[in-house]
Amino acid sequence: MHPIRPEPTRPGQESVWDFPRPAIVEPASVHIVIRVGAVIVADTRRAMRTLETSHPPSYYIPLEDIVPGTLVPAEGSSFCEWKGHARYFDVIADRERRERAAWSYPDPTPPFAILRDHVAFYAAAMDACFVDGEQVVAQPGGFYGGWITSAVAGPFKGVPGSRFW
Repeated sequence: MHPIRPEPTRPGQESVWDFPRPAIVEPASVHIVIRVGAVIVADTRRAMRTLETSHPPSYYIPLEDIVPGTLVPAEGSSFCEWKGHARYFDVIADRERRERAAWSYPDPTPPFAILRDHVAFYAAAMDACFVDGEQVVAQPGGFYGGWITSAVAGPFKGVPGSRFW
């Protein structure tokens, strides 16, 4: 196995290799917009973001800033060693259903208590997600929910060969 080489950062960028482990959560001073078809399902300036070494940020939107009726509980759950047990939602908008496209932590661990009543969305399952007007790229691999923008430098966990990063 070869050592991981963080990409050089440009002015105004953060390196995901400078993000902490264990993960943390903090307020995000950005404008988030999420769209399915022609419908804006979420629009907020009150998001939280989680940061973890090698991962682009995941953004959690307050329930009050998500269009009512767009989230429908989905089957299954998962467990995060930092945040606790997650539940999943299908996202329904513009006559489309995106299965297990969003998740939340209804009873997060104490360090992540601020995530209660917030929901994160998989960018790959949405038609478009924006951070301060920039359309994001989904974190590779399909399992993780990070959002890649020009504000973060990788490489990012999820690419082939990154399983044990």
